[in-house]
Amino acid sequence: MTVETTPIAGLLILKPTIHGDSRGYFFESYNKMTLEANSEIRTVFCQDNQARSVKNVLRGLHYQNHPSPQTKLIRVLEGSIWDVAVDIRKNSPTYKQWYGIELSAENKLQFYIPHGFAHGYAVLTDTAEVFYKCDNYYNKSAEAGIFYGDTELAIDWKIDLQQAIISDKDLNQPMLKDARNGFE
Repeated sequence: MTVETTPIAGLLILKPTIHGDSRGYFFESYNKMTLEANSEIRTVFCQDNQARSVKNVLRGLHYQNHPSPQTKLIRVLEGSIWDVAVDIRKNSPTYKQWYGIELSAENKLQFYIPHGFAHGYAVLTDTAEVFYKCDNYYNKSAEAGIFYGDTELAIDWKIDLQQAIISDKDLNQPMLKDARNGFE
């Protein structure tokens, strides 16, 4: 597995080594020892989540505040998504900047998103099954979000937003400037 950096400090792309032959393929999707040897990742994961969505579903932007922030390691088991992380660390030189990457069952890339980032994704294929690891348990009282269409962020979601399928909760998230955000 190789670990690639992004223009935003902390966001990493994990690229597995695929061993394929006429029978199919094999790869290690997660190996704590390998990650620690090849990156600054020292995360201990404690919760796995999985979601299935149809084309044009947009989920996010979500995060958890203190005392329960979550680091996420995201991958796609079926289909393809446009995955986005927004830096919400107020003292970061990349505060308010976002980074997006296509994650798919085909490319098998994984996106490492540490504490201090809001996360969301849009489904690009007929269906997508997303799997992600978290380093902290879900805590409803720490749950927070940002409106996906915040013009100050100007995120390109790679789908027609007129056809986007969005939950009422996500439609009513605050702009970043008004969001509950405890990340410095």
